Amino acid sequence: MKIAIIGTGAIGGTIAKKMSAAGHQVKVNNTGNIDKLNALAQELGATAAHQKEVVKDVDVIILAIPTIAIPTLPKDLFAEVPQNVIVVDTSNYYPFRDADMEEIKNGQVESVWVSEQLGRPVIKAFNNLLAETLASGGKKPGDDDRIAMAIAGDDAEAKKVIAGLVDDAGYDTVDSGTLSESWRHQPGTPAYCTELNAAELRQALADGVKDDAPILRDKAIAELSAMSTYPAHPEVVKFNRALFA
Repeated sequence: MKIAIIGTGAIGGTIAKKMSAAGHQVKVNNTGNIDKLNALAQELGATAAHQKEVVKDVDVIILAIPTIAIPTLPKDLFAEVPQNVIVVDTSNYYPFRDADMEEIKNGQVESVWVSEQLGRPVIKAFNNLLAETLASGGKKPGDDDRIAMAIAGDDAEAKKVIAGLVDDAGYDTVDSGTLSESWRHQPGTPAYCTELNAAELRQALADGVKDDAPILRDKAIAELSAMSTYPAHPEVVKFNRALFA
């Protein structure tokens, strides 16, 4: 497939590398200068592209940028992008980074808000795993304890396509429902960054409590930030699971 990725941080860069390794044609863009982007793209097995060019002639566009950056995208970025091109939102809202965004703060589901900002449907995916999990936790299909990723959206066929990319990255997929249900794998829920297999993830998605999620999200950030040294990856996963023990 032809895949565009906007954002090359820990999530976007890892997705680019994995998609390239799986044989897909990947273009990447970030806010840095083109020389640095070219060098990074070469490391990722991708091709660097300017923002207006990265979304042209592709099958999938993956947004791997902070929630606060979504409104900074050019208003006409998707104007000539065909409606059958799938747009994926990987973002997670964190007030300490993204500031107070009133709609989300007042309960609007994050990716529903993103869809409204872009003026087109999105699929929510690649958001409920830690960057380290995404980078190194992948396994072959059928392997024991293969970690699962949640996907939400209103287009069943589009979700199937993205599920295929998730499989290429080394993870099982659990359909969490419509885009309005994507809160079930936002920060502060049992499905978020807890490294679960498919059966466990289905249960975690069912166990989520929407009103509790922002409280637990902020509690987790406060407690992790208060630690004298930031815990290693296994300890972070353990900490996240303990929030719901």
